[in-house]
Amino acid sequence: MKIATFDAGGLITYGIVRDGGVVDAGARLGSKFPDLQSVLVADAMGELEKLAVQATADYVLKDIRLLKPIIRPGKILCVGLNYPDRNAEYKDNSEPPKYPSIFVRFPSSLVAHEELLVRPHESKQLDYEGEVAVVIGRMGRHLTEGNASACVAGYTICNEGTIRDWVRHGKFNVTPGKNFESSGALGPWMVTRDEIGTCPMHLVTRVNGEVRQDDTTDRMIFPIPFLLSYISRFCTLETGDIIITGTPAGAGARFEPPRFLVPGDVVEVEVSSIGTLRNTVTDEV
Repeated sequence: MKIATFDAGGLITYGIVRDGGVVDAGARLGSKFPDLQSVLVADAMGELEKLAVQATADYVLKDIRLLKPIIRPGKILCVGLNYPDRNAEYKDNSEPPKYPSIFVRFPSSLVAHEELLVRPHESKQLDYEGEVAVVIGRMGRHLTEGNASACVAGYTICNEGTIRDWVRHGKFNVTPGKNFESSGALGPWMVTRDEIGTCPMHLVTRVNGEVRQDDTTDRMIFPIPFLLSYISRFCTLETGDIIITGTPAGAGARFEPPRFLVPGDVVEVEVSSIGTLRNTVTDEV
């Protein structure tokens, strides 16, 4: 299933996306499950599966405004340098990493599908990073690679936008450059784990229609089950947490000269079996 959180004429609700329309699950289940996260907490995806079979669409997609799939996520943990060509882009002759590089993002740093990406006053080095994001559905600690997937509710797409000069202000700390308000995006919806299956996902990032990134998730240095297992060794994965799994080669900073985003640019991140996340760049007012 594709499950979206959306605004329909000022009413924030959630539902099942199919055939160009949306079944409003919030209107039918809201007394028990007011949002998607409450469905995940209650392990009640079966309720949505019933609606997907029985109910007809209440809205067409063009008449609603998509919001981030999880409006109030818990932890947002991001993985750096998780594709082999991406590590090579640094040109430092380093060996492939033994462990993943992990940092945090704040919810306010991410906007929804079709919302504006903001280039801040402080820098002109706004960059794109197309990534697959994992939505955690069940609590997990000390997971193994064999059982980690049971904690996954589904997958969505992230443009893990980065202010490049601000990730280099400190020797080891990338947090400032990864957390400017509205510098990245998440969406357009969550696709459930069963629909994605185990086949590799194909990720393509375009800027103004030009392909900048093109890779598949089977080439990750640290596959998703390993990431979930590793992360769960130092913290508990909780319902509504989001793991952003790394970007392929081709970010704007790696061109000569760099090709950073400017107002009016349209960034599309397309992932097979999920869809396309699209945002336009604007300057901070």
